[in-house]
Amino acid sequence: MSLRVAAIQHDIEWHDREANFARLAPTIAGAVAGGAGLVVLTETFSTGFSFDTPGIGEPEGGPSSQFLSEQATTHDVWVGGSCPEIDPTFSGADPAGDDERPSNSFVLAGPDGTVHRYRKIHPFTHAGEEKYVRAGTEFVTVEVAGVRLSLFVCYDLRFADEFWALAADTDAYLVVANWPAKRRLHWQTLLRARAIENQAYVVGVNRVGTGGGIEYVGDSAIIDPLGEVLASGAGGETVLFADLDPEHVVSTRSHFRFLQDRR
Repeated sequence: MSLRVAAIQHDIEWHDREANFARLAPTIAGAVAGGAGLVVLTETFSTGFSFDTPGIGEPEGGPSSQFLSEQATTHDVWVGGSCPEIDPTFSGADPAGDDERPSNSFVLAGPDGTVHRYRKIHPFTHAGEEKYVRAGTEFVTVEVAGVRLSLFVCYDLRFADEFWALAADTDAYLVVANWPAKRRLHWQTLLRARAIENQAYVVGVNRVGTGGGIEYVGDSAIIDPLGEVLASGAGGETVLFADLDPEHVVSTRSHFRFLQDRR
């Protein structure tokens, strides 16, 4: 049995959570009307990639997470995207004096109120993200309608070994991003590479528009276990649909027995 995913490629109103919630709610409803059982938004879907802004972090379970949960329960689907959240386990004294740094959390909310969190393991040091964001330490794989989904955020895409580590228990990788236009070739290439080398679906969801002076052109894509692009979009807001079929993963890996040859 397959799971229909909708990847929402959208612009982001800078630092305006309520405006983003208002813009995204009808788009999510439209994706559900199109048959989606899983709806994926972008990285920092509610604020833009602005971790160096004082106070940008939300409490865990704050407004962005609540929005995802409300949409999931309202439409009886799974909804995910990333947002800056302060992990409550980091409360108290810290010699580094950085207790309030948020994590870049990929929150995946289910229709029954279930919430899963993957905290981005690789802050983007090229832009100084590590100064403002705590690095996560744990992988997260969630089974939805029989499809095993592993969660990643943007820069994580460059680290093939971590995708490899989860391959045996993954049918589809979800990668949410704010990946800039000037490195779009890297994004496009790495998405397909992660699909081909792990023989799994990859759902890459990137923003469009301009934020913090940086241009984004989307290039969101849904790629199958053989590297075939099932859906793609560039330049403007759009919604991509595809069916994630775990049996296709099984048959691909059975026919091309590449994973077993890793050393």
